[in-house]
Amino acid sequence: MSGVIIFGLLIALLLTGMPIFAALGLSSLVVLWAMEGKVDATADAVFASLNSPLLAAIPMFAFMAHVMIRARVVDDLYDMANKLVGHVKGGLGFATILSCTIFATISGSSVATALTIGSTAIPQMQRFGYRPRDSYGVIAAGGTLGILIPPSGPMILYAIVSDASIGALFLAGLVPGLMLAAIFALFSWAQVTMQGDTQKQSWVGWAELRRALAKSFWAVMMPPVVLGGIYLGVFTATEAAAIGAVYALAVAVLVYRNVTLRDLWDCLWETMRTTAMLFMILAAAGIFGHAITIIRLPAEVMEAVTALRLGQTGFIMAVMAAIFVLGMFLETIAIILITTPIILPTMAALGIDPIWYGVMLMINLELALITPPVGMNLFVIKGITGARLSEIIHGALPYVLLLMGGLALIWAFPQLALWLPQASGFGR
Repeated sequence: MSGVIIFGLLIALLLTGMPIFAALGLSSLVVLWAMEGKVDATADAVFASLNSPLLAAIPMFAFMAHVMIRARVVDDLYDMANKLVGHVKGGLGFATILSCTIFATISGSSVATALTIGSTAIPQMQRFGYRPRDSYGVIAAGGTLGILIPPSGPMILYAIVSDASIGALFLAGLVPGLMLAAIFALFSWAQVTMQGDTQKQSWVGWAELRRALAKSFWAVMMPPVVLGGIYLGVFTATEAAAIGAVYALAVAVLVYRNVTLRDLWDCLWETMRTTAMLFMILAAAGIFGHAITIIRLPAEVMEAVTALRLGQTGFIMAVMAAIFVLGMFLETIAIILITTPIILPTMAALGIDPIWYGVMLMINLELALITPPVGMNLFVIKGITGARLSEIIHGALPYVLLLMGGLALIWAFPQLALWLPQASGFGR
């Protein structure tokens, strides 16, 4: 009964438009007061949730993303991808997905990826004959890669809540992320091929391509610098965030030379706002975790799973279905912080690898970004284009099915996610 109360109150508060941290905190405090008659233990819960060295990675990755976006490296990135494959029939879709894939490793945000790449790519695709809904679908799907391909903000939050290795999670998301990017690109190419009336761009020549590759070199080198060091064991994920921030600053100031002191101040200000918002949410999540422990909700879930004899397969399917439904209404951060503390004990009892589950969770959260009624990437594209939401949803629908297929592949073949972290020495 207490579980119904806390979730009913939480969802009611979220539906009013209240910020996530306030809804989590208030609903938890009400339950704690009702159960214990006091709330003084919340201070310890907040301290425990924020007392993690891993949290240092959040502001540094955020600063890295803001600096690279402010330096407008995305312009060179898309220009390189376009000149590389744009002359092939359907190549613009390939170029857009390639740009989204690389930019996802810079921004760590799906919404930022869809907004930044979409502003450039959608007009270009439509100019060369792509149907509007097809161009919207490419951006909606390509933008979701920001959650799965590291460094990913939601992955960091999941790692903090679940106490999983962020380095292992980053490496685990790489192969599935590249796999989904390839699936999206091939589907976009097939769509254009069947349509038959799109135009091809002219081949720019090797000299122009070399110039474009040279200009985009520093952006393309960001993933090897950040992830290569983790893979080779040169530095930890937190140290990788620091290296990435320094790298971004050096590229912006020394190479592009288009970032002023005012721009750097704005980047620092945005980093502070983003970090403060996430830390407030994590603090509230700590109170929420304490509240659900007091009312024995995780234990009750484990008892129910044992009574129903679901096993690993049944439990994973039930959780994935529940998260898919929640994704239609809640933000990705809220889903991670609400569901993870509840299911962790049951996952441990069933022997479910938290890294494997984390990758499946990220793919499910990708679905949340492009499924109505609350699909953030859909609203981003509407803001860019002014198109009807129904047309954007129509364009994104095939990619929803592709993401479901990708989720099924990771479930059926866990090594797609686990091979790279195990090979690099992270193990399980």
